[in-house]
Amino acid sequence: MKTYTRTASVSWVGSHQHGKGAVTTASAALIKARYASGNHFKRRGTNPPELIAVAHASSFSMTLADELGAAGYKPRQIDTTATVSMEDIAAGWTMTQIHLDVIATVPEVAQCDFVDAALRAKANCPVSRSLNANISMRAKLSARGAAKLLRVERMSATFALGIPQKKKARRNGAKT
Repeated sequence: MKTYTRTASVSWVGSHQHGKGAVTTASAALIKARYASGNHFKRRGTNPPELIAVAHASSFSMTLADELGAAGYKPRQIDTTATVSMEDIAAGWTMTQIHLDVIATVPEVAQCDFVDAALRAKANCPVSRSLNANISMRAKLSARGAAKLLRVERMSATFALGIPQKKKARRNGAKT
């Protein structure tokens, strides 16, 4: 595949605290969209952490669709929310955590195949690979109304699968 580039341009006026800016993309998806410092919530418009969250969620969703397709599945829908955490550390404001919440509807997929695809997508997502933040993920499979919860931490291979309490109680011999 050939290398390709994408372009966005930004115009910023003023100081960090009191300034404002506009971002425009070559695709015209954003045309002079207003943005400001990430901690100025009173202003209308977007901010860099929010734009990173959009880029990460969209890239991850496409990568998960690719991974599921490579495994022989056809996802109907993948909804991803990326939450970017910013902290004011000694080096300055830093993106320290990104959490991905994923809900996917994938007909006939086995839970283990979905988990494998989600982990590969998290590792192979171009935006995930370019960021130096702790990236955690919770992926939920929604197939025929039966959904289980998966929480994956970046540096851990431990999975916590959510089991509804009624089923859990029955397994232990308790009545519900």
